[in-house]
Amino acid sequence: MRNAIVVASLFLLSASVLAESAAGVRWTAPEGWANEGSRPMRAATYRIAPAAGDKASAECGVYFFGAGQGGTVEANLERWKSQFKDPNGKVAPAQIAKRTSHGLTITTIDTAGEYSGMGGPMAASAAVQGYRLLGAIVTASGGNIFVKLTGPAKTIAANQQKFDQMLASFQPDK
Repeated sequence: MRNAIVVASLFLLSASVLAESAAGVRWTAPEGWANEGSRPMRAATYRIAPAAGDKASAECGVYFFGAGQGGTVEANLERWKSQFKDPNGKVAPAQIAKRTSHGLTITTIDTAGEYSGMGGPMAASAAVQGYRLLGAIVTASGGNIFVKLTGPAKTIAANQQKFDQMLASFQPDK
């Protein structure tokens, strides 16, 4: 029985490590974010518990489509911006910045408003008010990695430092 537990633990550990690398880079997920593993087109998916007063949780998807796939940095920033509307129905303002960490260029976006970019089972539902996006595109030698944290604005604000911590952890595999 003990050997089975050790083997199961090693399997879970290796699955976690594999889920936190793509395109020749690796990263560390913040403590408290539940790793839901990989999905089609996603290297990892993290579930973030709602902040006090929020009903919905947030989600951070780390997408890798393959070298040269997934579109340009600019095209993705424009698409992400278009998923958020201000109270007048216009594209909500967004803050875009660029930085370098461990030799990797990371382009970030921060926007909020009425969110219409939900995928999966929620895609057919109406847009949701009061959402926020913290996004990043990590330019890696093996291709771009797209990181998209979306959820209720209060929950995203409560996790902004953890998001920044995760971005700072991106580094080339050795």
